[in-house]
Amino acid sequence: MRVVVTGAAGLLGRHVAAACLARGHSVRGIDAARQPDGGWERTTADLCDLGTTAQLFEGAEAVLHCAAIPRPTGRAAAEVYRVNMATVYAATEAARLCGAGLFLYASSFSVLGYPFAPVLAVPRQLPIDETHPVAPQDIYGTTKWLGEELVEAMVRQGAFRAISLRMPWIQTPESFTRDIGPRRDTPDAAADLWAYLDARDAGAAFAAALDWAGSGHLRCYLSAADSYAQQPTQELIATAFRSSVPLTRPLSGHAALIDCARAGTELGFAAQFSWRDYPQEGAAQ
Repeated sequence: MRVVVTGAAGLLGRHVAAACLARGHSVRGIDAARQPDGGWERTTADLCDLGTTAQLFEGAEAVLHCAAIPRPTGRAAAEVYRVNMATVYAATEAARLCGAGLFLYASSFSVLGYPFAPVLAVPRQLPIDETHPVAPQDIYGTTKWLGEELVEAMVRQGAFRAISLRMPWIQTPESFTRDIGPRRDTPDAAADLWAYLDARDAGAAFAAALDWAGSGHLRCYLSAADSYAQQPTQELIATAFRSSVPLTRPLSGHAALIDCARAGTELGFAAQFSWRDYPQEGAAQ
């Protein structure tokens, strides 16, 4: 297929572009920043501009929209809202105008209210799946939810088929110790639900989603199969939430608190990478 990957200079975008290229697709990567030389066509552009975006999407059979401010930390809420909403609007409208048949949206488990919400929400049930209510509190999570709703509106009018992939903190073997190491033994880790996703698994999921034969708008979660914590999952739940959270299935060992069954059924997704296999200096395995 001829595919466009927005945000191709970012951690997620460059892994998505590489995975699509590896599966034989023709890839155009678009980003406001300079992209690495990954073997795909690279274009620098402001994706907040609809005219530019539509021009660059011409001929695309699928759009994989990864461009966004990835974390709101240190950013003004108004800027997070402006950029994230402008880019998802331009991407969806440009995909409609250009006749792209499939739109893949990089959403986030932040639609649940994690991890940036001012008030830590107690889950209605665990593990989290698509039946759990969304409840964003912060601007970042709100933009991800509104992005999904904009995608839904486009699907409703017959613009394209779509998949929204809700992901937790994306990591690599190089970033894990730096980003998660100082956090995972603190109370703040509960706001992450101790969840993460290897960037290679994220890229593979997007590439596999290009083969989806379904209709409408599929929303599903992705996650590593384990938590990023060293303590057993049941202990984490009891300590962090101090209340009885109903379990819809047993969570033994270090099981993840995000259920990826729908992604497994619809997209064939199964996480292949765990931080426990990463090289880590001084970290318990």
